[in-house]
Amino acid sequence: MTPNVTEIREIAKAAHQGGATGVTAINTISGLMGLNSKAEPWPGVGAEKKTTYGGMSGNAARPVALRGVSSIARTLPGYPIMATGGIDSADAAVQFFHCGAGVVQICSAIHNQEFTVVQDYITGLKCYLYMQTRPDLANWDFQSPPRGAVPSVGQIVGRGLPKFGEYEKERKKLKSEAALKSDILVVPSTEPAQPPVAKAPSVKDQVGRAVSRIGQYNDLDNKQQVVALVDSEMCINCGKCYMTCNDSGYQAIRFDPKTHIPTITDDCTGCTLCLSVCPIIDCITMVPRQIPYVPNRGVKIATH
Repeated sequence: MTPNVTEIREIAKAAHQGGATGVTAINTISGLMGLNSKAEPWPGVGAEKKTTYGGMSGNAARPVALRGVSSIARTLPGYPIMATGGIDSADAAVQFFHCGAGVVQICSAIHNQEFTVVQDYITGLKCYLYMQTRPDLANWDFQSPPRGAVPSVGQIVGRGLPKFGEYEKERKKLKSEAALKSDILVVPSTEPAQPPVAKAPSVKDQVGRAVSRIGQYNDLDNKQQVVALVDSEMCINCGKCYMTCNDSGYQAIRFDPKTHIPTITDDCTGCTLCLSVCPIIDCITMVPRQIPYVPNRGVKIATH
């Protein structure tokens, strides 16, 4: 199924009505690779260095591919779909299964690495399915442990101080003093691993798990609002959240000129722009808004 159409599900419906036993989604995305400073395109054919539009694949195609697969799955429940487009890991493969694909196809990942990635995917999928049998791993995101573990003394000391300049020197000094006073032989307590409580699910059980969560804008509940929350301890004071909110959002982040610590104001609309540009995973999280957001249009709304 080509993604270079207004709505891929209409093409899939036609294939289904025509008797096709399934579809592959998606094909490559039409694009122009690039040009050099001499205005010569790549690839350039012949002495004239001419080119044409070609197919873009790989990781850049994944969001479009996920959209295509989920759209077809919502329109044709149970219809066989082979997913392709940016599947570079077991994690990405699971995303396509959740969107409704029953099988995945990889190509660019093999070009970028080699055929052993197939075994990596299989191992990753087995691990993911096994983790679903362990209650103590329920909050893990694939193989990434959840945040919220009891912090060490070194993590507590210096909390709130920025990570640059004189602040960083003070942070290191405090941590060094705390380390000299602490007992390095004390081993933090950890909960024992819990045994599996059920049989591991199959890949087939993952197919379509996310389809019910994907829909049109009107399906969303605008009353369930969220706002951004910045973890100042994880923040590296880069200012990306401030810049994107100031230039493309709602100017809802204040950036301290001395400490470079961002603060979220009540103007936050929960658009997640700041989260999308933050280079530190989980430094910014979206939490439920306590009071409804009332947009400031600059004029009073007449009441009758």
